[in-house]
Amino acid sequence: MSRRAVAAVAAVLLLCALPFYLGAFWLQVGLFSMAAALGAVGLTLLTGTAGQLSLGHAFFLAVGAYGYVWLAGEPGPGLPPLLALVLAVCLSGVVGGLFSPVAGRVRGVYLGVATLALVFLGHHVMLNADSLTGGFNGRSVPPLSVGGFTFTATDPQLTLLGVPFGAEERLWYPALALLGLGWFAARNLLNGRPGQALTALRDSETAAAVLGVPVARRRSAAFVVSSMYAGLAGVLLALVFRRIVPDYFGLTLSIDYLAMIVIGGLGSVAGAAAGAVFVTALPLLMARYADQLPLVAAPGAPGHAVGPTEASRYLYGAAVVLVLLFAPDGLSGLARRAGALVRRRRTGPPASPVDAAARPDSADSSSPASSPTAASAPDQRPKERTS
Repeated sequence: MSRRAVAAVAAVLLLCALPFYLGAFWLQVGLFSMAAALGAVGLTLLTGTAGQLSLGHAFFLAVGAYGYVWLAGEPGPGLPPLLALVLAVCLSGVVGGLFSPVAGRVRGVYLGVATLALVFLGHHVMLNADSLTGGFNGRSVPPLSVGGFTFTATDPQLTLLGVPFGAEERLWYPALALLGLGWFAARNLLNGRPGQALTALRDSETAAAVLGVPVARRRSAAFVVSSMYAGLAGVLLALVFRRIVPDYFGLTLSIDYLAMIVIGGLGSVAGAAAGAVFVTALPLLMARYADQLPLVAAPGAPGHAVGPTEASRYLYGAAVVLVLLFAPDGLSGLARRAGALVRRRRTGPPASPVDAAARPDSADSSSPASSPTAASAPDQRPKERTS
């Protein structure tokens, strides 16, 4: 087994063991980070790989979240939650497919402005469709249940190895499974022919068309896949929040997702996940430790002091600027360079061609056949006389 496979297995085992050692707050941070990682992976497939700018990612998160709430709740069909989850992701893909003709023909800033309209339109619908979204006050989220087992704090009571499993502990494993599934699908897509076609589109649309890549179709497909990832992230966010409101799915959330993929590294699945963890966990940690941080006031403090949310936005805004100036490939590129540096230090610097020519092997230098003098000297043995 390779070192990479061993490291992956060790990471999975560590993640599976965390609910037995971490408190509810840290598990909640992890759940929010996993949901954000799913959405960031979908956006990096669209923006980082296909080169399509989207400012409407928050809209598709809202479609997934409210789609699950309506499909599994009352008023609504009251479907089984697992079926409602799958249908909500499919609904996000359908909505993305309805917008995909625009995404197939428009690119760059123009597509960004077009998707920006989705955020404002979606926010208006969420505020006014009271029977569907609950209006300004939002709706409570039906808990996830599979085979009669409900992922809530007390129904039923559950204790494993002496650790009581509440809602966060129970949701941890479905969230981890969804993240693993999304990660695996994205890596396979990027390493296959669709990923190569999207990369060709990003680098040169003309060259990709000459090579036979259907430009509009590939762009539309990338937009649909990104929308489905966003819908899955929205469902997971709704399950963690337990109540969703329209104000959460605004333009700020879309900008947060752009910051995630820029900080993590455009086009990298691992980088998108790392950027999602950074952008998501930073405000939560700053809110928890606001009383111990300089220049940061606790949430709700009077006056004009900088709160943890604003301070975290300043920090990752500065991180975006630093990444663009000094590390355009983001955290994933920094990790690759650090790994290459560690490998070079382990194996030592490679020998230069001059040193290799100045220090030939002892076996070769001691062999008469390999000696330059022996090779170039004429044969001094007397020749036999023939009659």
